Amino acid sequence: MHKMTFFPLGNADCCRIDLECGKKILFDFAATRDPEDKDDLRCDLPRELRDDLEENARDYLDVVAFSHLDVDHFKGTTEFFYLEQDEKYQGDDRIKMQVMWVPAALITEQSPDDDEARILQKEARHRFRHGQGIRVFSRPERLRKWCEANGIDLDNRLDMISDAGSVTPEFSLARDKAEFFVHSPFAVRQDKDTVEDRNEDSLVLHVTFEIDAIQTKALFLADSTHEVLSEIVDITKAKKNGDRLEWDIAKLPHHCSYLSIGPEKGTDKTDAVEQVAWLYEEQGQDSAIAVSTSNPAPAAGSDEDKDDQPPHRQAANYYKGVAADIGGQFAVTMEHPTTKEPQPLVIEIGGSKATLKKTPVSGAIAATSRQAPRAGGC
Repeated sequence: MHKMTFFPLGNADCCRIDLECGKKILFDFAATRDPEDKDDLRCDLPRELRDDLEENARDYLDVVAFSHLDVDHFKGTTEFFYLEQDEKYQGDDRIKMQVMWVPAALITEQSPDDDEARILQKEARHRFRHGQGIRVFSRPERLRKWCEANGIDLDNRLDMISDAGSVTPEFSLARDKAEFFVHSPFAVRQDKDTVEDRNEDSLVLHVTFEIDAIQTKALFLADSTHEVLSEIVDITKAKKNGDRLEWDIAKLPHHCSYLSIGPEKGTDKTDAVEQVAWLYEEQGQDSAIAVSTSNPAPAAGSDEDKDDQPPHRQAANYYKGVAADIGGQFAVTMEHPTTKEPQPLVIEIGGSKATLKKTPVSGAIAATSRQAPRAGGC
């Protein structure tokens, strides 16, 4: 079977995909835990990943995807990964990335304001210049101009670029029992404005897994706004590719922000715009699992409930309603399986599609089922 592991990191993202064939894919990386704070319940992400790789006699990941250049999607990368750009990032204990996946905006963005962001960007640019170890998503005119300014013939890099509407060549259903379809970024969107919008230009993928001729589908929605999701839905419908938005597993966008559902937060529940409602309410399959990579939603009337930052209670209530209507589950990484003992949330993918794995909690085994409201772990 295949496996997806979501890590409890607060309002931050990291998901590892373990394919049945043995390949490993990491979506984002955010080492957010404060080792000096004994009360920090976020997991030690570097240790979690190293332990898994050592168990499998590996010092590398087949693909590491960075959805966009916000710190909650790349924090700690310069201390953890082996970087090709400079010997000072090449210690024997560093984890290698066989291939980086990045949106074109990560390369073309001008002067990121974070030191680590600049180093990650430098690594992506280094690999793209040398024509190896990277896949870039979308080819806006900005990328061509950047190539021209840096003495690179973009036409000689086309085999390293995947546009929206295509399938990545690193994996296939026939060989790996997994296929990655690109929904975003769109080149036309990136050429509209003078400044990149990381959330609008981030990497959005649809994954199809197959085991025993049974397909399980997953959505990675980065930090997409409701406007971007609406555009994805409209384009997908126009291309008659609705199956590319079906989902048994959804990594919900932007840490349960209402702005990924609609323009108004709402009093008790956010109302979804038409396209977003179709995406979740019509395309979610029976017993599907929606995962919010976030802190628990605040209680009504609390100080946190008035905060502009996600998670938003009203958004969580919308997703809970979607999950209930399809007999599925809404899971939050920082309250899984409990708020006092959050643990990595593991979804097993096999002939029964997506199933939350049983989790030991305080020495006891918590029985789970696909219909349970919240369970799982590693």
